[in-house]
Amino acid sequence: MKKVIFLAVIFMCFVGFAQENYSISSQKDRLRQYAGQWISAVNPSTDSVAKFPEIKMSSMNNFNNHSLTVKVLQKDSSNQYNPLLHEIIGYDSFTDTIFAAGHNTQGVFFTGKGIFASEKKWTMQDKDLNGNNTMRVDFNFQNYTDVILEGFDNENQSLWKTRYIKNNPKNKNIGIQLVSVHDNMLDNPEETLIQLGRMGYSYVETFVYKNGSFYGQTPKQFKAMVEKSGMKFLGSMTFFDPEDKNDDTVINTWWNKTIQDHKKAGVEYLSTSNSKLKDIKTIKELQEYSNYYNKVGKLCKENGLKFVYHNHADEFLKVEGVTIYDYFLQNTNPEYVYFQSDVYWMQVGGVNPVDYFKNYPKRFISWHVKDYKELGESGKIDFKDIFNYQEIAGAQYILSEVEDYSFPPLFSVSLAWEYIYYELLK
Repeated sequence: MKKVIFLAVIFMCFVGFAQENYSISSQKDRLRQYAGQWISAVNPSTDSVAKFPEIKMSSMNNFNNHSLTVKVLQKDSSNQYNPLLHEIIGYDSFTDTIFAAGHNTQGVFFTGKGIFASEKKWTMQDKDLNGNNTMRVDFNFQNYTDVILEGFDNENQSLWKTRYIKNNPKNKNIGIQLVSVHDNMLDNPEETLIQLGRMGYSYVETFVYKNGSFYGQTPKQFKAMVEKSGMKFLGSMTFFDPEDKNDDTVINTWWNKTIQDHKKAGVEYLSTSNSKLKDIKTIKELQEYSNYYNKVGKLCKENGLKFVYHNHADEFLKVEGVTIYDYFLQNTNPEYVYFQSDVYWMQVGGVNPVDYFKNYPKRFISWHVKDYKELGESGKIDFKDIFNYQEIAGAQYILSEVEDYSFPPLFSVSLAWEYIYYELLK
C-alpha cells in the first residue's frame, strides 16, 4: 500500500478549546511568515491564481531560521520559468532589523534594510552599492498564506505591485488534525481550510463529529469544502463508550449510523481513545474493551473503513500486573483494530515508542507526533530516531500534536508543516 504521511497538529486533550491571544513578537519570527513556496495572483486585487502564474518564488529557511534564500522566477511566452532575482533576507540580531542583499539577472546588486512595524506590516528600503536609495518595498500580509508587495520610488510613487499566494508542495502527503485550529474553524471554516491547503497540508482529520455533522456541515458538504481547498477529508476521531460493552443493539445502532455518515464524507478511517482507563481494576474489564474494539473494527472493515485506537498516557498503567496498552495490542484482532501511537503521551507514560514498534511490528498504522513546545523545539523527544522506524511500525498516517502554542495557531501549524517536511521526511 502506498504510504500516506499524515500530519496533524493538535492540543494535548480534546476539551477546553479556548485559545489565548497569541502573537508573533520578534522580528526574526515575523520574517518566518515569508518562508515557503509562493506564486503570484492574477492581480493584486484578488487571491485567485492562474494555471501558469506570472511569478514563482522560493523562500527557504537557513541557519536556525535567521535567514531566507529567496529565488524569484518569471514566466516567459512559452510558459517556462527563468530566473529574475536572487537574494538573501535575514534577521540581524545585533541591530534587531531585517537585512537583505541580492541581484537581478543583469548583475545589478542591491542591499536592503527594514523592520516589521507590526506582525503584518513589513517595509524594506533598498539601496545600490553606492549607498543611494533605489526603492522602498512594502509587504502587507493578508494572512499567513497571502502577502501583497508594492515597490515605491524615492518620490513615493508606486513602481509595481504584486500579490503572492503560498503554494507549498504536497508531495509528502502531510495532513493536519483540525483541533489545532479549532477556534479558526469555528469562526471561518472555509477560509481556514484554504490557508491549510496553501501551507502544504494534503489531508485533514476531525474530532467534532456529532449528530451526523462536522462543524455544522453535512458529511457531503464538509467533504466538498475540504476538497475545494485542495485537501482530502481523511480521518475522524469519534467517541462512543457504551456502559454495557455486550449490548450489541446499542453498539450497532450508534456505529452503523456513524460509519454511514463517514462513508458519505469519504474518510478512510475512524479513530477513538479511552479516558476511563484509570478506573479499570481487572483483566476482565480490559477484555471487555478489547472485545468491544474488535466489534467496532469488524463493522468498519465490513464497510470499507479502518478502525484505529489512539493512546494517551493511561494506557501504560498496569492492571493486575499487565500493562493496559500491551493487553489491547495482544487481545485485539489485527484485521479489525489498528493503533495510532501518540509518541508524546508514550514518553509521558514512561515508555519508548520504538520498543513498541519493534515488539508489535505493523500494528501502528498511524502516529501522533507531539512535543512539549512547538514541534521539534523542546529537545526532549528524538523525532528523527522515531521516524527511522516508520516502516517497521507500519505507519501510513503520521499526525503531529503540539502541547502548547507560542504563536497564533495558524502560524504554529505552518511551522509544524515545515518541520515535518524538511526535517523528518527527507
